[in-house]
This record gives sequence, C-alpha cells and structure tokens, in this order.
Amino acid sequence: MATSYDRLAVAASLVAAVVVAVVVAGLPAAGALGVNWGTMATHQLPPGTVVRMLEDNGIRKVKLFDADAGPMDALAGSSVEVMVAIPNNMLDMMTDYGTARDWVHQNVSRYNFDGGVNIKYVAVGNEPFLSSFNGTFLNVTLPALQNIQRALNDAGLGDTIKATVPLNADVYNSPTDNQVPSAGRFRSDIAGLMTEIVQFLNQSGAPFTVNIYPFLSLYDNDDFPLDYAFFDGTSSPVVDTGNGIRYTNVFDANFDTLVSALAAAGVGGLPVVVGEVGWPTDGDKHATAAYAQKFYAGLLRKLAANTGTPLRPGYIEVYLFSLIDEDAKSVAPGNFERHWGIMRYDGQPKYAMDLSGQGRNTALVAARGVQYLPRQWCVVNPNAPDMSKIGDSVTYACTFSDCTSLGYGSSCNGLDAVGNASYAFNMYFQVQNQVEGSCDFQGLAVPTAQNPSTDACNFTIQITPSAGGRRRATAAAALLLLVLLAALHVAP
Repeated sequence: MATSYDRLAVAASLVAAVVVAVVVAGLPAAGALGVNWGTMATHQLPPGTVVRMLEDNGIRKVKLFDADAGPMDALAGSSVEVMVAIPNNMLDMMTDYGTARDWVHQNVSRYNFDGGVNIKYVAVGNEPFLSSFNGTFLNVTLPALQNIQRALNDAGLGDTIKATVPLNADVYNSPTDNQVPSAGRFRSDIAGLMTEIVQFLNQSGAPFTVNIYPFLSLYDNDDFPLDYAFFDGTSSPVVDTGNGIRYTNVFDANFDTLVSALAAAGVGGLPVVVGEVGWPTDGDKHATAAYAQKFYAGLLRKLAANTGTPLRPGYIEVYLFSLIDEDAKSVAPGNFERHWGIMRYDGQPKYAMDLSGQGRNTALVAARGVQYLPRQWCVVNPNAPDMSKIGDSVTYACTFSDCTSLGYGSSCNGLDAVGNASYAFNMYFQVQNQVEGSCDFQGLAVPTAQNPSTDACNFTIQITPSAGGRRRATAAAALLLLVLLAALHVAP
C-alpha cells in the first residue's frame, strides 16, 4: 500500500509517548527476549535512535556482529544488555594472546564503568563452521575462544562476561537412518573439535549459542510440511522412537537434537542460548509479513509460557533475527537475506507484534525522529525516445541497489515491465541520496512527486544519511559492490 511519510512522522510524534507506556508495560516474559542489531545497510538509522527504539519497546538485550564504536557508544548508559562480537575475519588474529588481550581492553574493558555498556557476552566469530566456509576457521576458532576468555579473566571481567561462539544448527544432526532428536550428535567431520569447544564452554561457565531457522528448513525443502515450521500444531508430528516424544514443530526438534548432542559429548547440562531465530518478510514465496507475524506470535507465546522444549523445559534465552532490514547484505543464501527485520529500514514496524507473548494486537514502537530524503521518486520516463537499452539500465540500477523485492514470490513480483524498471530506477535513486544525475539513465528515467507505490509494492524514500551511520553505510555499500561484482565475475 502506498505510504505517506508525512503522515507517519506526524502520527509517530503524537502517539509515541502513549504507545511507549503501553508496550513497556508488557515487557518480554522473564527477560528472555533479545534482538540482533545488524548494520549492513546503505542508510543506517543513527545508533542513538536505535537504542531509544530498543528501550521504547522494552527490549533489554541486543546482539551485535562487531564492536563498532557507534552502537557501543550509543548503548553506554542504557539498560540494554549486550553481546559484542569478533568477526570471523579476525579469528586468526585472536590466536595470539597479546592481540586478544588488546582487543578485550579496547572493546570490553573500556566500557566497564558506571554508566558504561552492560556487556554480558563476547561472540567469538559467527557461524565459523558453516560447510560453505570449507574449513577456513576450523583451526583458529577454539584458540581464539580460549584467548578471549583468558583475557576477560585477566582483566577481572571473566566472572560476569563470557566468551561464546554463535554456531549454525548445521554443526549437529541425526544419522540418516535415525532422524530423531534423541539421536542427535555433532557433525562427524568436526565432532572432536566440537567436543573440545563445549567442554571449554562448560568449564568457563559460558553458554552454547546456536542459530535456529525454521524458515530455512522450509526454504531448502519443497516437501517440508508448512505447519511444522510454526508453533500451532501439525497434522504430521515427528515421533521420536528413542523416547516416544511427539514433536509438533521443527524448532523444538532442532533444539532437542542439540541437547542430545551435548549430552553425548558429556555436557548435557550446558546452557543453550538461541543467538538467532526469525522469519523474513520478502524475497521468497514464504517470506511474507503474514507468515512472520504468525511465526513470532507462536514463538513469543512459547517464551512467555516458559515451556521450553521436551528435553529442556523452562526458560530459553532468545535473540530475534533481526531488528532492522539490511539492504546491503549478501543475497547468496537467497533474496530474503535483506528482509529479516521486524522493523523496516526506517524503523517502522512491519506488523503487529506483542513482545509479551500474551497474544494482544499490539503495535511495536517505531523509531522516533527519523528524517527522510525529499518526497520524490524516480520512474520510467514516459517520453523517452529510445527504450531499447532499458534492460541494461535496469541491470545497472539493480547491481548498485536492492531489487530483491522484484524476485519470484516477492512483494513487487506483480509489477509489469515498466513498473519493474521504475522500481529499479527508484531504488538506485534513493541509494544515491537522490543526487542530481542519479535519475536519468540516458533519458530513460525522470523524477516525480507522485508516489508510484501499489497496494503490494512499496516504492521507498530513503532516510537521510546520519553522521553516526555514514561510515558504516559506506563500508556496507562497498561490500555490496564487491559481492555483486564477484557475482558478475567483474574485477573491481
């Protein structure tokens, strides 16, 4: 549906105080809920705006993917508990203890003061054992983990801040001839390494951190039962022949497969944190706002009831993935990668969501004080003399902006050829901050003050680049360019 940015801004300013009071009154049950705050976007909300949005919504935990000073400085003095991170490309450096010690000093100790950042975890890498990495991080992850925890201990912080490794659920599985949770074991090629890691985590008092994605189970398998991805029951439950437990959703089955793997490794009581879990809203036929709302309603209801899973009843610490859409993420896994946010790129909620898990039709609190570029879009010029090169222009526009909503099964898939071109031109125009010359394409495009959005497809107006996010946005845009050039086999 066409969006009026002016009406959004006015409405937000009028009702913000009331909505904040309502939402904060219904805080997530047992403090279990956190969110992932990713920053791979061409236009980022100012970090201070994001932190205020977290607090407005009663979200008290956040997981980062690095230790950038922008978000960290904004989090100082807040009530938000933080998992700070070391990216995979720094793991090799952390095998040197002196480097690990310096990193802890610069990124953890410096925030350890009254009014500083409430750091609880250090994430050492991010899914470093994915099969697609071809073993790149196998020999460096454990030494890096050990050195970071040692550095935390030596800094006098080890009792309250723990080092962990967020791992993808592909590090464990059940044998092909016995696909039930009770048969869960760590992946055979890394079983020895995983045993060493979980025993170290157990010794240091740190949790096992796992990323579980029911959506990906559905995305990867056309025969996967749709209802098994949600929490409302299924017509085809999985019965674990090892213990007779009936599993009605894949989240519980996946989690308990990990619980069984931990038990087999001798650390059956190791705490588990779900570092990422979520549902995207675009980029695939199953990536819709309606499905995301359904998924989160079930998950949050589960968290509020503290039911846990059959093999681990009770409290589960969970970080939703993610807070905000990121238009510069790699789409190698799928076009949905840029649409995981419970908020749009501008901090506007996508759907009703009751974080308390009580099932109320409650709206999230939008980001406040967001500034937009002027109300103008870029569309196909109806008077263009020669349309023969429009295909090349669309390819160019989509190479340097995000056109994932145009893909099969996506929200803008229903546009005609002219609509597709206009969408591509506008995305490029907005990424370029509407600068002069960015809506021309050799006379094929023209700016307009008339919103070309349809009921299904939103033509965005970008937010103004913030001083706090400009450096990271530039880096994200550069990464996006490298990813796209690699995909096109073009040397930068």
